[in-house]
Amino acid sequence: MTEPPQTGEQVAVEEPRQRLHPLSPLLHGANSLVVIVAALSWQTLGRVGVGWYAGMVAVLLLGAVVLSLVSWYNTGYHVVGRELRIHEGLLWRRTRAIPLERLQSVEVVRPLLAQLTGLAELRLEVVGGGKTEAPLAYVAVADAVALRERLLGLAARTPAPAQPGAEPAEVGPPVEPTRRHLVSVVNRDLLVSQLLTPQAMLLPFGVAFVVVQFLSEGSWSFIAVASTLTAMAGVLLQPLRRVLADWSFQLARDDAGLRVRHGLLETRAQTVPLDRLQAVGATWPLLWRMKGWLRLRLEVAGFSTDADASQRADQLLPVGDLPTAQMIMAEVLPGVDLRVALPPPPRRARWVHPLAQPVLGAGLTDRVFAVRHGLLTRQLVVVPYARIQSVRVVQGPVQRRLRLATVHADTAGGAGAAALDRDLAEAWALAAELTTRARTARGAG
Repeated sequence: MTEPPQTGEQVAVEEPRQRLHPLSPLLHGANSLVVIVAALSWQTLGRVGVGWYAGMVAVLLLGAVVLSLVSWYNTGYHVVGRELRIHEGLLWRRTRAIPLERLQSVEVVRPLLAQLTGLAELRLEVVGGGKTEAPLAYVAVADAVALRERLLGLAARTPAPAQPGAEPAEVGPPVEPTRRHLVSVVNRDLLVSQLLTPQAMLLPFGVAFVVVQFLSEGSWSFIAVASTLTAMAGVLLQPLRRVLADWSFQLARDDAGLRVRHGLLETRAQTVPLDRLQAVGATWPLLWRMKGWLRLRLEVAGFSTDADASQRADQLLPVGDLPTAQMIMAEVLPGVDLRVALPPPPRRARWVHPLAQPVLGAGLTDRVFAVRHGLLTRQLVVVPYARIQSVRVVQGPVQRRLRLATVHADTAGGAGAAALDRDLAEAWALAAELTTRARTARGAG
């Protein structure tokens, strides 16, 4: 006879594995087409001819689709207790178990082909991850949204210890969180802000260089024209990547955290729990300051750092004025003012930073450690005391002669903040105070 489970014991019911959408292999194959054409290059087309080139592309594309089909057939995922398990592999089976306690954010990404087919990719960011931990590409949009909400709900739920003799609590249906809209960035401002960047201002010179190079070759062959158009596209598209990535940027707030949505050709919808926030950075580019604009970014442990700036999901405000940024800061870190006064380092720090010494600053407020740096591009970084993992005092050879030191406040998986070139005695006192406040804040939390 099978003994019944003891009172209060929780038994995890393993649900059946779910597969990715059947169209996933075709989308992966379409993505591989661009890589295949780029790998073969225009020079290969000129050497083998159009017929052989098309045949090589077709064979490689067919192989990519077959591999994607095999991968899709052997890939499955399901939630077991408080873990997301992903099974994959044909010859070498692999199972990844992702504890939801480590989950930092879940992002629903929809590239252009996925938008046309009604699919989406689910990307998970976990603590200490250098890249996206478990991309599920592709699933239906409704399934992706439902799975995101379920994972975030499980990650936020802390199971209470079972009391002897107590019945397990019934879990009711999930409550729809109340969402408050915060910011919608005007696309016109986004375009103007990108025109006020060095990359956009140097764009005519880049185009002129490509045109002059083409004319100096004196060849109007198909290969020469195709190579020139490819180079021209690379020059023109680079400044547009940020605009396309941040198009129709919207920020909202609900019980689960921040809701960020943006993108034109590739839409991204992300939820970031505020209790996972490590730091907030504000940036004032030189040409933006005449319009009173700035950019806000957030730092969350687990965000992938292998992507370039236009692909990283760390935007809090791509462009906006100071009142808008202050309103967002009141939601993210209540009581923190972006106009905080920060004392500069001693005047002898001019030997290390001849022009930027008056701009540098560092100080402590009631809730955060704040540092300011940057001459042409002004930057402010604020780190809550509870997020500081370690404090370091660093001295270089020049700093030792000038009796200066830099104080670093490190966060989990992030850059943290650094008070540059402080007086040596002040640096050690600052480090001691940071350590005390961080320990007190973590204990209070």
